Parts: sequence; structure tokens; C-alpha cells
Amino acid sequence: AGGADNVLALRGDPPRGETTWRAPEGGVRSSLELAELAAEAGFCVLGAAYPEAHPDSRGWTEDLAHLRAKVDAGVRVLITQLFFDNDDYRRLVDRLRAGGVDVPVLPGIIPIASVKQIERITSLCAASIPAGLRRELALRQDDPRAVAELGVAYATAQAAELLDEGAPGVHLYTLNRSPATRAIVSALRAAGKLGAATPAA
Repeated sequence: AGGADNVLALRGDPPRGETTWRAPEGGVRSSLELAELAAEAGFCVLGAAYPEAHPDSRGWTEDLAHLRAKVDAGVRVLITQLFFDNDDYRRLVDRLRAGGVDVPVLPGIIPIASVKQIERITSLCAASIPAGLRRELALRQDDPRAVAELGVAYATAQAAELLDEGAPGVHLYTLNRSPATRAIVSALRAAGKLGAATPAA
């Protein structure tokens, strides 16, 4: 009714303080079930994919079967969990294509805003921080502004490289902090990596 056309169907994380996800009584039991419901309602459905193993992963064979099931349920685009090594994205796309999954895969990029925050987030989703990036963060850990500036620069470089290689777009994790996202988009536009913004009327 509000005009939304797209739904990103996610299972979600366990409640804060808990380590195991449980379906609510009488509720949706999985992202697959949510994807089916959203597709039946006429939405363009997006689903999640992990460039590094999901914390609940039982191996690539089952992960691939689950992603195929999502596509069969109506997922038309996959968005990756955040990652910091572009090779993780490349490997994921290669493995998906080899496994017969051919929907677009948007790389999920996050501009690091603080060391404490990114340590918490990566521990939740089992994403790794490359040694070089970790070293640069440690050098700036007492200067929040410098950490945020590095976060924007690193995310911009990641996104530009992947767009140059043919990624169909980029999904930016904003975490309710739009200045970093706006800076990244503006830099990518200025470099000709994204289409120009439409001027406001």
C-alpha cells in the first residue's frame, strides 16, 4: 500500500544476548519461507548470500542447495553479507555460477565507522578483517574520525574495483549513518563508476 516494490528476505539474527536463533511461535520459520510469501505477494524478492561461511553453515553443498531453493522460491537478486576481501566475493560468484545459480549478486559493502562496532558485527556474522586493514584500524583506534575516514576510503576502493569488474551494483550497509554512504556514492559517481544523480526539481 505504501508503494514498496522490493523485499529483502532475511531470517535475522538471534535477539541481543542470545546465540541461537529460534522461530517465534506461529511465525515465519526461515528466510526461505519469507521469500515465498513475499514472491506470492508480488514483490521483487532479494535474498542473502555469504561470501564467507554462514555461522550455521554445514558446508558449501548445503549452502548451494539452500541458495538454489531461495531462487526457486522467487528470489531474483542475491545480496552478500559484508566482507572486506574482494576475492571472497569473486569466489562466491564463481561457485554460484558453477552450481547453476545465475541471478545477479550484489556485493555487500560496509564503511567501518568504529573499531568496536565492526568487531561486534564481524563476530556476529563470522566475517573476517584482513590483516592489512586490521593493522590500519589499530593505528587509528584512538582517533574515531580517522577510523571513519579510513572506513569510507576502504569501502569506496572495494566498490570501485568490483564495479570495474562487472558487479551489477553495490549494496551499502549504512547502519543508520548516511554521511559515509553519501560520501561513497558521491565518490563513485565522480569517478564515473555509477550513473549521475538526478537533480531535484
